[in-house]
Amino acid sequence: MYGIDTDNPTPVAGAVDLRSDTLTRPTPAMRRAMAEAEVGDDVYREDPTVNALEERTADLFGHEAALFVPSGTMGNQIGLRLVCEPGQEVLGDADAHVFTYEMGAAAALFGLSSRTVVSGSGGGGSGDAGRVSAAQLIAQVRPKDDWHVTSTAAIAVENTHNRGGGLVQPLDELQTLFDWTRQHDVAVHLDGARIWNAHVASGVPLSTYGRLSDTASVCLSKGLGVPIGSVLVAGEERIAQARLWRKRLGGGMRQVGVLAAAALYALDHHVERLAEDHEHARLLAERLGVDPATVETNMVVVEGVPAAAVAAAARAQGVLVGQVSATRIRLVTHLDVDRAGVDRAAKVLTEVLADLRAA
Repeated sequence: MYGIDTDNPTPVAGAVDLRSDTLTRPTPAMRRAMAEAEVGDDVYREDPTVNALEERTADLFGHEAALFVPSGTMGNQIGLRLVCEPGQEVLGDADAHVFTYEMGAAAALFGLSSRTVVSGSGGGGSGDAGRVSAAQLIAQVRPKDDWHVTSTAAIAVENTHNRGGGLVQPLDELQTLFDWTRQHDVAVHLDGARIWNAHVASGVPLSTYGRLSDTASVCLSKGLGVPIGSVLVAGEERIAQARLWRKRLGGGMRQVGVLAAAALYALDHHVERLAEDHEHARLLAERLGVDPATVETNMVVVEGVPAAAVAAAARAQGVLVGQVSATRIRLVTHLDVDRAGVDRAAKVLTEVLADLRAA
């Protein structure tokens, strides 16, 4: 499974951990901001730091309002519920996080049906896997006025695409898809778990990505290094409903400004630095014989290797990698991996791969 070494769950002291960017830890300066945060009861909407984060994030993405939630999964699922009624369907890529890694929540919690299409040439960073094709998705939309079929209420888009190896969705396809949905009463939900990476890699403004969605969940606890949290952005009426769903799901939080302060610090200091992670990923790719041109953001997928054996041998030398499948490993650069860590990981993995190929 992506980012999880299920056979060896115990952390390795001093390891270069490339399993996921979810493993980032708050920096000393971020911890100071957290300690000094002004707080209040967020359920009463009286936490000034949370209010400031929500206002700022809504503005960044060009939406009217926003809601701080504990996780990206909660943000995604509430976002989908806001644009889809029980018995309707959400359409999207077969390898999308909302369909693959969120435990069937849309069906289990909300009675939403899901239907998927296979994009590109397969998951895990192969070719164009996960890359949005507006035409492909539009062709699969089912109408709302045909009582024989389950109607398509929303299309989910993931940017960057996790199982696509961190690919950035093409802006022209996103625009084409959104323009079409305006004429056909279909909503677009953006899973923006790594939208910050997409923004830095492509130069596309966050507001542009935001305006091409009706609801968007943007994650703070990956590349930005915040310990907890995501923000759901949408129109004011939808966010008012989202507050109710957050409470129903147990996501109402109290003096959570300590976390919002970490997020505000990250927005000031950790967005542009994502370019370093992208450069580190390309360096890793080059050292490991992967075409750097295939590395769009902070993920490197190495294919055609005995993944379990590579992971075990690398772990023994203090380098942790994710196993995508039996023959793929994934390396994710992030805030806690500096250039020295990249060099160390490249050296270890080069040796491990050479030994395994020679065996």
